[in-house]
Amino acid sequence: MASFYPINPQQLNDSPPPSSDYFALALDFCRAWAAGQQTFVRQTSGSTGNPKSIEINRNQLQHSAKITQQALQLQQGQTALVCLNVAFIAGTMMLVRGMEMGLNMYVVMPSSNPLEDIPADVAVDFAAFVPLQMQTMLQNGLASRLNTFQKIIVGGAAVSESLLAQIALLQVPVFSTYGMTETVSHVALRRLNGLHKSESYALLPNIEANTDERGCLRLRGAVTNQAWVQTNDLVQFIDNQSFIIIGRADNIINSGGVKIQLEKVEKAIEQVWCKQPRFFAWHQLDKTLGQKLILIIETTAPADSNLAIKTLKVQLLPHLTNYEIPKQIYYIEKFIETPTGKIDKRATFEAANQLL
Repeated sequence: MASFYPINPQQLNDSPPPSSDYFALALDFCRAWAAGQQTFVRQTSGSTGNPKSIEINRNQLQHSAKITQQALQLQQGQTALVCLNVAFIAGTMMLVRGMEMGLNMYVVMPSSNPLEDIPADVAVDFAAFVPLQMQTMLQNGLASRLNTFQKIIVGGAAVSESLLAQIALLQVPVFSTYGMTETVSHVALRRLNGLHKSESYALLPNIEANTDERGCLRLRGAVTNQAWVQTNDLVQFIDNQSFIIIGRADNIINSGGVKIQLEKVEKAIEQVWCKQPRFFAWHQLDKTLGQKLILIIETTAPADSNLAIKTLKVQLLPHLTNYEIPKQIYYIEKFIETPTGKIDKRATFEAANQLL
């Protein structure tokens, strides 16, 4: 079976027979697009709530491709690596961009190291990755190959401090994306490296944004059919075109009457554990506190977990209050992920809890 599948928008009828159902799915979408299909159904990832199906029209997808092309200055004839699941919006939009912009596409099966499936002599100009893929490729010494790209976007999950430090060393422009299925992929970009590195996300052209009474972001534009899309992301606007993400409103827990933002806890841990395996802050019911702050780490359990908690407390006290320090650590060998490569935090917690 071929490790990758080439798609040329101008030569769809000459495409080789797909060697897998996944490659066939990508080719079928491109042919449906070329035939003028007007609506498509895509499912949300399920990383922050129950998965649901959303109908998206052609006009939305075209507008999304157009504003991305403007922001990244992508050119006809360039080559795109399609390594995100094409059954979901991020992968779908890579195909749409290829079809709308006339990009040559190399489709590979979604994996943690997509460059494994692309021969070294194949030049790639543009790619979209999730953070896990970037982390894996950099750990495998592929920085020099990534530097041959023209543009890279990274989305689907937060970029950790340790990964951010590695990306800062790359020469290729790398952007973090902000978006969701309801906004037809990203609607804002944040430069992660180079002279134009930024802490804030800049809205793409023709995207309108404000906040609700909670301080959570609302968005609309042609990509949403001019309907407002309400998020649970707490943001701080720098100006009317850029914002900083504080965290999710549904990631605030109440522990003993104290409100704790889980993203704040995770960021502090990243600062003291730069090379720590994957982890996330979570919560569980507690008779005394109501919600107890916990930490879940993707690793085997140490010999003395009580010692790990004590060490963590000493390291975090300069960065967090005592209330914001996890009260318990759970260890699980492998995190559960959604089909789009995001950590399924709820399912992972339940799996870790069952091991106790």
